[in-house]
Amino acid sequence: MRRIILLIITVLSFTVASYSQTVDLFNGKDLSNWNFVVADDKAAAKDVYSVQDGVILIKGTPLGYMYTKEKYSNFVLELEWSWVGGPSNSGIFLLIEEASNPFPKGIECQLHAGSAGDLLCLSGADLEEYVQEAGQERPAFPSVKKREPSNEKPVGEWNKAKVEIRDGKITVHINGTLQNVGTNKTKTGHIGLQSEGGPIKFRNVKITK
Repeated sequence: MRRIILLIITVLSFTVASYSQTVDLFNGKDLSNWNFVVADDKAAAKDVYSVQDGVILIKGTPLGYMYTKEKYSNFVLELEWSWVGGPSNSGIFLLIEEASNPFPKGIECQLHAGSAGDLLCLSGADLEEYVQEAGQERPAFPSVKKREPSNEKPVGEWNKAKVEIRDGKITVHINGTLQNVGTNKTKTGHIGLQSEGGPIKFRNVKITK
């Protein structure tokens, strides 16, 4: 009987492990798992997106983003970011349907200093939680504001974002605080890191399927 119980536990453990596999989207050495978009045709991607001292460094100008070669659905994304020199603007692109220049159709988890956790609808994407006011034109980037006051850390310190997507429902935690929930009809897409405004660093970029 004991052997049977141990066998069942082993099988269950293997099954759970096979359905919850954590993968490093950034290997700490290079950006071989990523593709790149740069708005300025005269700028080279390698000058905007690079690896320095084991972290991703994104210049911030020109505008653009790096995105995963693979599309993902039903996952938990965890990463850390830190501003270089001063607070600026950037974002995590989610559920990118097709790469386009410079804003793909998808949802942005805002990292703009003071607004980390806002959700933005890019290039025609939508969220059920976004409510357009009567008589008002749809803005270029409709947004669902974060729930709690900003809890970002000072410049130079590392912040942590945890984003879970399950059947199109997006849940955002910033530094351990639940900041937002949004629901998108699209359930599968690329993940991107934005270049906008100023330099930013990323590390520990992991996804659990």
